[in-house]
Parts: sequence; C-alpha cells; structure tokens
Amino acid sequence: MPKVFVTDLVLRDGHQSLIATRMRTEHMLPICAKLDSVGFWSLEAWGGATFDACVRFLREDPWERLRKLRKALPNTPIQMLLRGQNLLGYRHYADDMVRAFVQKSADNGVDVFRIFDAMNDLRNMQVSIAAVKKAGKHAEGAISYTTSPVHNIPHFVTLAKGLADYGCDTIAIKDMAGLLTPTAAFDLVKAVREATGLPVHTHSHATSGLASMAHLKAIEAGASIIDTCNSAFSEGASHPTTESMVAALAGTEYDTGLSLPLLEEIAAYFREVRKLYWQFESAFTGVDPRVLISQVPGGMISNLSNQLKEQGSLDRMDEVLMEIPRVREDLGYPPLVTPTSQIVGSQAVINVLTGGRYKTITNEVKLYLQGRYGQAPGEVNSQVLNLAIGEQDVITCRPADLIPDELDKLRGEIEGLTKSEEDVLTYAMFPDLGRTFLQERNAGSLAPEPLRTAGEKNATTQTRSAADEFRITLHGETYHIRLTGTGHGSQAERPYYVSVDGVTEEVLVEALNEVEINTGSDNAPKLKSGGSKSPASGRPRPSHVGHVTTAMPGNIVDVLVTTGQKVKAGDPVLVIEAMKMENEIQASIAGTVITLFVVKGDAVTPDQALLEIQPD
Repeated sequence: MPKVFVTDLVLRDGHQSLIATRMRTEHMLPICAKLDSVGFWSLEAWGGATFDACVRFLREDPWERLRKLRKALPNTPIQMLLRGQNLLGYRHYADDMVRAFVQKSADNGVDVFRIFDAMNDLRNMQVSIAAVKKAGKHAEGAISYTTSPVHNIPHFVTLAKGLADYGCDTIAIKDMAGLLTPTAAFDLVKAVREATGLPVHTHSHATSGLASMAHLKAIEAGASIIDTCNSAFSEGASHPTTESMVAALAGTEYDTGLSLPLLEEIAAYFREVRKLYWQFESAFTGVDPRVLISQVPGGMISNLSNQLKEQGSLDRMDEVLMEIPRVREDLGYPPLVTPTSQIVGSQAVINVLTGGRYKTITNEVKLYLQGRYGQAPGEVNSQVLNLAIGEQDVITCRPADLIPDELDKLRGEIEGLTKSEEDVLTYAMFPDLGRTFLQERNAGSLAPEPLRTAGEKNATTQTRSAADEFRITLHGETYHIRLTGTGHGSQAERPYYVSVDGVTEEVLVEALNEVEINTGSDNAPKLKSGGSKSPASGRPRPSHVGHVTTAMPGNIVDVLVTTGQKVKAGDPVLVIEAMKMENEIQASIAGTVITLFVVKGDAVTPDQALLEIQPD
C-alpha cells in the first residue's frame, strides 16, 4: 500500500485556476476511463466555481455533469469543495437548505466533501459536516490557511481539534494562495497530526513557487494525502504537477505507486483539450511572489485583472495589490478565499478607482462587518465599522441561526419550472441566473458560450493592430479620442468607454467585422447590454447635483425608489452589481425623485445619470 495518496484536481481546481472554470463535460468524459485506472485517492471534480460556471457560461446542468462523471469513474471517489453554510453560493443558507444540498450531492455521486469556511468559523461548518456524516460519506474538514498577526500554529491546531470533535474523517490544510512555506508546512502538519490523530491532506497553489516544497515537507511531517494537478493544467495559479510529485516520491518510503506513463497519456489528452479554451487563458500562469504580500488566491488574480481591464485601469493592478492587504487588515484579517476574497478584493478595487478609501462601501462589506458571515479572526477597524454600519448592532450568534427554513419557500418561487429537487437547489444557488437557466432548458434553447476557432486565434497573432488613442477630423472639427475600456454586451453590440477631448463617453458598437480579438481569462460576470435603456435612447450624462450616478460600471439589480418619492441625502436609491459584489447607490441630495433612467437588469457606467432628484 502506498505511503502517500494523491488527489488530482484536473477536473476542478486546475481548469478553474487557469481557464476560468470553462472546461465542458464533453471534454472530461473521454479520458475518464484512464483517470479511473490511475488509483487516485480521489478526483476533485465538483463544487467550487464549477456549479456557477456550468449554469452561467457552459449552459450545462451541473447535477447532470456529476451523474455522468459518477458513471464514468466507477472506481475512484469523487471529491467536491463545499463552502460550509454558503454551499456553492455567496451567502449563508438556512440549515434545511444545507442538509438538502449535501444529501442530493451524495445521492448524485459525491463521495468526499471538503468543507471549509472563509472565516474559519467552525459554527459555519457544523451543519454541513453533520449532513455529510448522516449521508454516510467522507467528511474532510478544511482549515483555510493564511498568515497574519492573529494566525499561528496554536490557532490552527484549535481549529483542527474542533473539526475532529465534529466527526471529520480527515483534516485538510487549504492553502488557497500559496502562502505555506516548507518549514511552516512541516510544523503545522506535525502539530495537527499530534493533536487529532487524523490523516492530514495538504492543498497548496503554486502561485508563489513554494507549493511542491511545502508538500514534500508536509509528507515528511506525516501528511498522507496531497493535492496535485495533471501537468496539462498545473503550476502558476494552479497546483504542483502530479507527474513531478509522483516522480519525486518514487522509490522512497513515500512512493505513491502511480504510473508515470499512464499519467503522461492523460496529460497528452488534456494538452489538446486546453488548446480549445485559448480564449480563457489566464495571463497569470507563472510564479508571482507578490502573492506572499497581497495573499490573492489563484482563482482571484485573473478576475482582478479582467475587472481592471474592462474599466481601462489595468495599469493600476499594483495599486490594487497594495490596497488588498490594507482592506484585509481593516476587516480583521479574514483568510482570502471565496467569498471573503471577493469581498476584500472588490472593496480594494473600489477604493483605488473611486479616488477615496471607503468612499463607496459594498453591501457585502457591510454584511461582513455586521457579523453576517461569521466572527472576524482579528479586531476590525472601528472607523471603517462606523462608516459602514453606523450604530447598527454586530451579531454574535451563528449567522444561520437568524435564517428561517427556506426550502419550501424556494420551491414555491420556482414552481412549474422544476423537474426535480436538484432544480430547486440550482435556483437556490443563483436565483435570477437559475430561473433563466431552467426556462431555457425547458424551452430547449440552452446554448454554451462559443469556443473560438483556431483560425480566430491565429488572427490575434498577426501583426495587424489598432490604435487606442488617436485624433479624428470630422466636418472640419478635430477630436482627441482615447479608448479607456470595453464592456461585454450581446454578440451584436458591445459598449466601449472612450474619452473624447477629456469627456468620458460610452458608445455602443455593432461589430460587422473584427480584425483583432481581445481575449483573456474571465471569472467575472458579463455586463449585459442595456437593451432599450442605452445611452443612445436618452440616458443623459450627469450634469448637475441632482443626477445620481455610479462610481463603477455594473448592472442594476434593484431599484429602491419610484418617481415622486421623497428621499433624503444618503438614502439608498439603487443597488448595482459590480465585480460580483452588490453596492448601494445613495441619493446625492434631499428632494423628490422625478425621473428614473434605469430599470432592473440595465448595464450602467459612471458617465451616465441613473435617476434625477429635484431638490426641496
């Protein structure tokens, strides 16, 4: 029997980290027979962002993916990543939802549940661990590893003991950003083994270049399972290479017993598959030691890059990476993993781009500071707390204790569209997205986003180029034009943000032909076309204090006022989704709302008036 077991991540975290979670089920199934014959301890194939990507981009039923993989991998345990009380969404769910989701995941094929909480608040993991044990499956409690003045080995050992007390079968050390040094890995694994007696499973992204060494020292300290990824999707923001680790341990007391020739056959297949997804390739594929300071995890760096690129601010990435640790300190040093990585990262971007720290505060930061995600590991900045929530109370109970059972309510909301309990759970994870998905599935109109052809890729490597700053002369008048960013619209129309003689404008471009394709990894949500509510149809530029605008491009997710309504300065009037986070937009002055220029679902940019208030 091998002394060290291997979990391969090629079907989940590998492609999540390098090609924005875009691998389709049809490209997984042909190689499953070989994957199944390797002898992995498990294959991570579900959870994390795969559920979201299946519904949002690939237009696949994630439950059907799981069932197909279960059938194709009869001999290998399927592992999933579960965000504790958050499940696979971005909020806490009621306990009845957690129990139902875990049971259905087990019924459809999950054998190993790796359960973590972004705050390392064990209260947020208790119900999901109990549900896994009740389903008769393997519960792996995960410690979200990070470094800060309040995180040390005794702290992590206390967490591990708590997970053992909850009945976990193994303990995972989840190093989502590649911060684990070899020495720290040895000391932490040794301490956890001695304190719990449970098998330890190590997970470390290769972003900083330390992960392979950390795995080796962890093994020497007693870790019995390591996470790696097939070479076709390894290294960089992904994970250490499976073949390399197998070779490194071969012939030692830690020999994995896995076949290198078979692993190479699998790699050859996935190398060809990866070529199909060239348009989603992350720009961050190499070693980036900046992560040791910023702590930005592998799945987040390409998202940040794309968010800044869309707003014409990619040159400000270093400023954002410097701001992230400051925001993290203000919030009490949460580990940066979904959803706290998005909460901290989005606030950092807003702080940089709006020209003032906490000038705009996302709703998620406000909820975090209210204690709605759990207990902050360290002390929160009192000034930021006051800016965000004022005199509101901070809850001290388990957040889910405040959430009543919701499964029956959700069933009622989606009645008539669902064919199974799994459909209800899909809707629960992403209500608006899920409803649209189920409607289109029932109508037979689901279609995945297109994969661009090799010919289109070749077109991007030609020497043809287009200026992004230029002067044009029209009817005797000369204008200075600078392209500052592009948005995502329909295939027919796309917004471009330009500066015309220093004045920011948005133009809606209908592409009749393209000579160059700008591509990149994109985990962020696409901005939708504004439909009939576009600048061309009358949404004005802000011209006076009564015009309410947004600091960030995004989508309107809620309109909180109606025409004729009285508001005070600072009252919330709109909710915008930008960078996966919701932000309230406040009234600029006291008065009466006289005009609404937006409706729910509209894409908006900072150079547009969204509503008008007539002052008192």
